[in-house]
Amino acid sequence: MKRTIGLMAVSALALAGAMPAAMAQDVKEISFINCGDELTEGYADYFAEWEAANPGFKVAPEVVGWGQCQDKVTTLAAAGNPVALAYVGSRTLKQFAQNDLIVPVPMSDEEKAAYYNYVPETVTFDGTQWGVPVAFSTKALYWNKDLFEAAGLDPDTPPTTWEEKIAFARQISENTDAAGYGLVAKTFDNTMHQFLHWVYTNDGLVIDADDNIVIDSPQVLAALTALRDIVPYSEEGPTAYEQNEVRAIWLDGGVAMIEASPGAAILAEEAGMNWGVADLPRGPDAKGPGTLLITDALAVFKGSGVEEQAISLAKFLTDGERQWNAEMAQGLTPLRPLEPQTSELVAEKPYWKPFLDGIEFGGPEPLFTDYVGLQNVMIEMVQSVVTGAAEPADALTRAAAELEQYK
Repeated sequence: MKRTIGLMAVSALALAGAMPAAMAQDVKEISFINCGDELTEGYADYFAEWEAANPGFKVAPEVVGWGQCQDKVTTLAAAGNPVALAYVGSRTLKQFAQNDLIVPVPMSDEEKAAYYNYVPETVTFDGTQWGVPVAFSTKALYWNKDLFEAAGLDPDTPPTTWEEKIAFARQISENTDAAGYGLVAKTFDNTMHQFLHWVYTNDGLVIDADDNIVIDSPQVLAALTALRDIVPYSEEGPTAYEQNEVRAIWLDGGVAMIEASPGAAILAEEAGMNWGVADLPRGPDAKGPGTLLITDALAVFKGSGVEEQAISLAKFLTDGERQWNAEMAQGLTPLRPLEPQTSELVAEKPYWKPFLDGIEFGGPEPLFTDYVGLQNVMIEMVQSVVTGAAEPADALTRAAAELEQYK
């Protein structure tokens, strides 16, 4: 009798020991690549909350540095071993979609309407959404009030048009030891981005909704010509500088005006600068304040076996106050006009206003099948004009022809 009880006890213990392993086998993993130096603030708690509502699934995050993140996501997908969910630049979505590497992320009209104007378009190709926006960037004009005053300009009156911006830059360059304008023209992706701010402050486009290349237009020609005209009043050798390097020169008092994101305001305050921020100056065809609308997105990769759950997780992470809290922790432009948070933000920190005002007439980052090809053509076009190697009209016509192969 004792022997039977002993066997039953051993069997029960063995069964109890096996149960966690069996249960573990039933739990499906949702691998997630988070770009950056650390997991986005709040995500650990959000994962636990989502898992509690979705038993049988476990989020497995991996933090990958910005320099390697995009390459790792792409390599895994191409090798047939995709991550379930990943943070990607929205500009990559068209290429991923056309190579059948990601799945659509259905978005209702109500969901789309909750975002700021044009944000859903940054993840839309052929009328389908291919990701969930997760990060948003807009730009505004910063100026150094002390340099304005030293040059004989009103320190509280920034330029509102391209014509004024060029004239102010000239006056500063001729009357101070600083350059009037910080021009970005390095062989780097933000050279294209900075030029697109000019394009979108003059009602221009690179590619239209029907995939027609429309960059060779009067609006974009005016933008490229204005960029050329401000070169003499910019820092020396602009092809050596990307946007963060130009920002550093501005913080050091070496240039009077730059276009930058909200993060520059924090740095200017820390540096004790006398500065201001305003809408980007507009071109002659502008309909209102504009800016380039850059987003990153959460993409759901095909073949993981947990696509439906990955979509659910992506929407959960980016919903309402969870998204807002992540944006504020990172100093990002809000994706949605969430109230009362948006009004409270502007009331507490008025410098946010131009970053939000520019959205209405802004434009999304162009979606191309080969975004690296797009980037390289745009950089070469800008550099050829900045260095005087080409006239704006010739550079624009050549770029339009070259872009046809990458759309």
